[in-house]
Amino acid sequence: MAEHEASRATHAHPVAAPVPEAWIKTELARHAQRPYPMDFIEALFTDFNEIHGDRAFGDDAAMSCGMAYFHGEPVLVVGNLKGRTLKERVARKFGSPDPEGYRKALRAMKIAEKFGRPIFTFIDLAGANPGIGAEERGQGEAIARNLLEMSRLQVPTIATITGEGGSGGALALAVADRVLMLENAIYSVISPEGCASIMWKDASKKQQAADALKYTATDVQRLGCVDDVLPEPKGGTQNDPAAAMALVDERLQYHLANLRGMSIEDLLEQRYQKFRNIAQFYTTA
Repeated sequence: MAEHEASRATHAHPVAAPVPEAWIKTELARHAQRPYPMDFIEALFTDFNEIHGDRAFGDDAAMSCGMAYFHGEPVLVVGNLKGRTLKERVARKFGSPDPEGYRKALRAMKIAEKFGRPIFTFIDLAGANPGIGAEERGQGEAIARNLLEMSRLQVPTIATITGEGGSGGALALAVADRVLMLENAIYSVISPEGCASIMWKDASKKQQAADALKYTATDVQRLGCVDDVLPEPKGGTQNDPAAAMALVDERLQYHLANLRGMSIEDLLEQRYQKFRNIAQFYTTA
């Protein structure tokens, strides 16, 4: 009888499966108070002078770029904008750029290249805008053009993933000499919800998908997709933004100094080899 009761109790209260670490980091990457790209830009750069419009269609509110100074050196900074309030988020399409956003960023990058200015990009987006209008105006072409042109820019380029680095929308700003990533950020070809919807036809399996995607900073560094993982304050960047900004500032200075010591020819060759060999792995039977 006692065994029967114990069995019933066990079945009545099943032990919950532990939450995968990847999902914990996903929630931190999406934390509502986590600093956004523009927060980093305002904290680390001075005299930011924004560039507007793509000279073809319009000015994308989800993408910001402009000339600024980094410790006295003129540079270009680019970052997507998400907004804090609901009104801002809707206006900025929740940080998902349209084709004109990527074309504006590329236009600014070509200006920076003309004047020999290093380029810094900051990324926190779930993906490019998937709307009908974006597709009609050539979203795929705009992203592909950025991949091509960023691969051969003749100036040092540094990309920093501060939150979500989602799909081609993120990659269109991350073909850089150095790709940095905060330790609680994620970098993936698809969101866990999207992956779960495709693989299991059930978006509620997002935690399982997050674990399978291997998109945490540790995972993607192991695959060679990022060059440096930056530690965060305990509990996430939102708990001590100033300390996080100081660390990012130090690492940006370090990597820029290293890149400045290379010739343009070596810079381009190293960038080429890096992306040719990225994410290779081998298994044995």
